[in-house]
Parts: sequence; structure tokens; C-alpha cells
Amino acid sequence: MSDITIPGGRIRSFIERIENLDTELQELSEQKKEVFSEAKGEGFDVKILKEIIKLRKEDKDERDERESLLDLYMRAMETAPADKAAKAA
Repeated sequence: MSDITIPGGRIRSFIERIENLDTELQELSEQKKEVFSEAKGEGFDVKILKEIIKLRKEDKDERDERESLLDLYMRAMETAPADKAAKAA
């Protein structure tokens, strides 16, 4: 055996901190579910609320660029003649 000393107390400290964070994350997740449930109970569409949260996290310039490209692609697709193979499918 080697003479390497493993700092068990330090390892325990890291493990316990991580376990505490996991517990806190689980509690926060439950609170988040409760807020969505409350919003749903008041008639709000939870999918839309989640989409708004996602959009608010994005950079405004990136979001504007993505929306412009989406609009451009949709208009291009709508103005293109229909493909006969696609009609058969």
C-alpha cells in the first residue's frame, strides 16, 4: 500500500454540499410546478408561459434574427409551387 492520505473529511464536505444542492434543486422544481399549476388553474396556457420564459432568456438580436429567418422561410415555402411528389405523400 502507498502512503497517500485521502482527506476523507474534505470529500465528505463536497458530497454533503452536492447533496444539499440536489435537495434544494428538487424543492425549487416542486415550487416551479406549483406556480405553473396555479397559472393553469387561473386559465393561462402553460406551454405559452414556458415559451415566453424561453424567449426572455434569449438574446434579443438572436431572437429577432431567428424570427426574421423563420418568416423568410415560411414566405418562400408558401410562394413555391407545390411538388408533385409531396402531394402524393
